Amino acid sequence: MSKIVFITGASKGFGKLWAEALLQRGDKVAATARNIYALEDLKAKYGDNILPLALDVNNRAEAFDVVEKIEKHFGRIDVLINNAGYGLFGTMEETTEEQAREQMETNFFGSLWVAQAVLPIMRKQKSGHIIQVSSFLGLTTLPLLSLYNASKFAVEGLIETLGTETAHLGIKTTLIEPNGYATDWAGASAFQTTADITDYNPVREAFSEATNTQEIWGNPAATVKPILDIIDSQNPPQRLLFGKIAYNAIHEIYTKRLQDIESWKEVSIEAHGH
Repeated sequence: MSKIVFITGASKGFGKLWAEALLQRGDKVAATARNIYALEDLKAKYGDNILPLALDVNNRAEAFDVVEKIEKHFGRIDVLINNAGYGLFGTMEETTEEQAREQMETNFFGSLWVAQAVLPIMRKQKSGHIIQVSSFLGLTTLPLLSLYNASKFAVEGLIETLGTETAHLGIKTTLIEPNGYATDWAGASAFQTTADITDYNPVREAFSEATNTQEIWGNPAATVKPILDIIDSQNPPQRLLFGKIAYNAIHEIYTKRLQDIESWKEVSIEAHGH
């Protein structure tokens, strides 16, 4: 049975790739983007099976209006893929207030508004699956991405909590945690702070050297089967790492964290007080 899938940030990158994969196999897709002209090729090819809609996820009212249009057009929403977001590169100290607020507004609040908008429909259906594109940087950090890291840590807490609130209603949640991929996330879609504190130049140089290799960047096409498998699963994972860099990094970090927790176990218990 075909599914009705709502994807945000569908004009390029993962969003557009996954939208086309879903359409190719016969699902129906509501695809949103700030610039829906980027979806004209999919509309020409798949006709009424795709509903392109303009959406700025920062606008909560607009998110609810778009969801109302999707329900009216397709009758239901089986899956939400909350994909809209961008990366902000620069040290924490160099980040302006406007840049910090905009990063949180899109990556965190945008995800919140869209999820809130689809929940009444999914509650009514007593079914649904909210797939949130987070990052392995929602579980660990890299320098020069402090606000991006923070936005994804916040998203992790939001969606994990949502899963505990909606499980009894038949609504599932999954956090997708990719490492870097060869999309334009770190290119045209990225924003930079104004780097002017020279004390941070060694950090910038080390970051540039570490990321200047093709080996660390995943192949976006390789994510198509995994995302379809998650959508089709009766028991989808709460979290799924995408990419060998993400897997290796998080495995190592969590092993070290567990070691630290155990080595300070007695102090932790003592701090309870009774």
